[in-house]
Amino acid sequence: MALFLEIVETDGLSIDAHDEGSVVIAALEEWGLLATAVEDLEDATEDAMEAFVEQLQSSDAGVQIAAGEDIALLYEKSYTPLEDDEAASDNSDDEDEENHKGEKMVKRYNVYRRQDQLLHALDELANISSRRVSKKDRKTLHSNFADIRNSVEKPTRGPKYSTALDQETGRTYGGGRMKVKINRSVEVRIDKWWKLQRLNALRRVLQGGFTHHFDENEAVSRCLPFSMTSKR
Repeated sequence: MALFLEIVETDGLSIDAHDEGSVVIAALEEWGLLATAVEDLEDATEDAMEAFVEQLQSSDAGVQIAAGEDIALLYEKSYTPLEDDEAASDNSDDEDEENHKGEKMVKRYNVYRRQDQLLHALDELANISSRRVSKKDRKTLHSNFADIRNSVEKPTRGPKYSTALDQETGRTYGGGRMKVKINRSVEVRIDKWWKLQRLNALRRVLQGGFTHHFDENEAVSRCLPFSMTSKR
């Protein structure tokens, strides 16, 4: 992870690829993938956040989005479920929340000291209107950074989190609404940033063979421990 972070911090200069957007994107993506396997990222968070926040100012939309997704992952990782031997009264932080499963989620540490500035930067990207940015990139930035900003403000909310009301029950959907079709009969819900990081990594590597490997390769299915719902 240190190697990939150094690439991000130096804009690729550390590997003789200065200002090569594709190289910085690759480093951000691989850092994020490795981070999904680390249980406690507190010690790594400060340096990583400084680098990722800096990349939000990149002129490359791909770099900005990859950095934003890593930021969302770091916020998600700062919350963990209340342990069985912990008393709720011992964790009275006003920012503690419940996830969509009703589990008590506890904020374990601060991710970034200048969160107000970060939220402002994310707001700008979620609403960018500059004509210097292509229409396609503006649309992509709007969609991605609306989700990223939402997760920074409420870290238990994953990508495509919805607060819309179910018309039949009157209740909020209360979770991520991103669903990915794996094959003709199965789709999975991507309700966590770590799941999205792993899914994207497998797609990058396996490309057109993703579905086959998901069905046949146990190593792939272990990487994606998603709850699966059969489609009718």
